[in-house]
Amino acid sequence: MNTRNKKPSPLEKGNREAVDEIPKRAVFFDRDGTLNFDIAYLHRPEDFIWLEGAKEAIKYVNDHGYLAIIVTNQSGVARGYYPESDVQCVYDWMNAELQKMGAHLDALYYCPHHPQGSIPAYTRTCNCRKPATGLIDEACARFHIDRSASYFVGDRDSDMLCAKNAGLTGLHYKGGSLYQLVKSGLACKASS
Repeated sequence: MNTRNKKPSPLEKGNREAVDEIPKRAVFFDRDGTLNFDIAYLHRPEDFIWLEGAKEAIKYVNDHGYLAIIVTNQSGVARGYYPESDVQCVYDWMNAELQKMGAHLDALYYCPHHPQGSIPAYTRTCNCRKPATGLIDEACARFHIDRSASYFVGDRDSDMLCAKNAGLTGLHYKGGSLYQLVKSGLACKASS
């Protein structure tokens, strides 16, 4: 039966809206240096190399009922090194790779701005460039995320500052298995 054009009944619509209002838990991931080796201005899938345990960490998050959301600064757009479409292309490739193991990313939020950019449309100070919380604020509003039950995983001090400013539990990745960090971090809070 084709339901694409079927209008939902008021009851169906109300139930869907009620489900959408239930607070969700999320794990926000920085991208470069957390999920992949940080090469300067990565913007092509062929240059992407997963860090140890990154795919498994995302699958763990999926399997435990958390949304998996990328939040990443992409100043290469403002600097004219690559277009925004390249950021989306890498994200789509990541999801295709994750699907091979039954995992997925739920959303991508990125900041294309930088105060010293060379592309006028992107050259500015903004509220979405980490450690500012604009990207997380937008995701929390869209997905009705419970910040007190959510995490931010990143490799930089600015990521941890962003987590603190956004009211999330920060998990500071300093190398090794990202899976082990995420697994122990989520388990630690669940047991407290």
